[in-house]
Amino acid sequence: MTKPLSLKRTPQLGQVSTLEVVSMTEHAYFLDAAKLGEAFLTKRFVDKPLQVGDRIEVFLHKDPQGRLVASTEKPKYQAGDVAFLRVKQIVAAGAFMDWGAKKDLFVPMVEQRIPMQEGRSYVVVLYQDNQGRLAASSKLSMHLPEHVEPKSYHYSQEVDCLVASRSDLGFTVVVNGQVLALIHHTLVLKPLRTGMRFKGYVLKIRDDGKMNIGIQKPGQAGRNDLADQILEHLKANGGRSHLTDYSNPEEIFEQYKVSKALYKKTLSQLYKARKIKISKTQVELI
Repeated sequence: MTKPLSLKRTPQLGQVSTLEVVSMTEHAYFLDAAKLGEAFLTKRFVDKPLQVGDRIEVFLHKDPQGRLVASTEKPKYQAGDVAFLRVKQIVAAGAFMDWGAKKDLFVPMVEQRIPMQEGRSYVVVLYQDNQGRLAASSKLSMHLPEHVEPKSYHYSQEVDCLVASRSDLGFTVVVNGQVLALIHHTLVLKPLRTGMRFKGYVLKIRDDGKMNIGIQKPGQAGRNDLADQILEHLKANGGRSHLTDYSNPEEIFEQYKVSKALYKKTLSQLYKARKIKISKTQVELI
């Protein structure tokens, strides 16, 4: 899943902006990048001729000589984005990753949480180095916050999760591409691996501002959603299902993405409401 490119009102290095042509030469355009100065855009990469005053969408970065340049080739990711990328080459100073652009993305050795290996993929955050060039780091906690404001997220809120790493406590995930959070190992209902993306739910924001995430929707709201899913599944399958409270957890999770405990509670709720009948071999719609 690629994060969509977003246009910024104020031009930023390592991001896409729409800039105005302020002058030109035989071979290049010069674009107004506000406080960054004028950006150099080679004419051969522009599909149709531009005039002074025209605007064009470009990706801003610096070349190896430190000059501000613009490119019509827009990478999949920008500064501040988090991505799961593969290492193409290892060199003495670091690693180069494939990020969908002609020039590979550099990860300095000092920005590697563990030494990277060629051919393997890692979760990294893109940032500007001290020379204004785009680079990447697998030391996520150095670039992303681990604390949130209490009102910025709420209990049971659905969020996008990207698995970043594993620890003794559980799995560290990047939430909404913005903040680090924890899924405790007792709440891991399915095998998780680095780079996996899925929908999670906010369980708690602790006193220190750190956030705990769950894989299934918590509380009565989660049971209500699951109840609707079960009824729809029964209706779509002739009013019967082989998934009972005797079924193994893996089968239940494959169908509904919830724990067996929650599934059993929801079946009981539907049974008491006289919407289903339950036997050892099947659940039947009334």
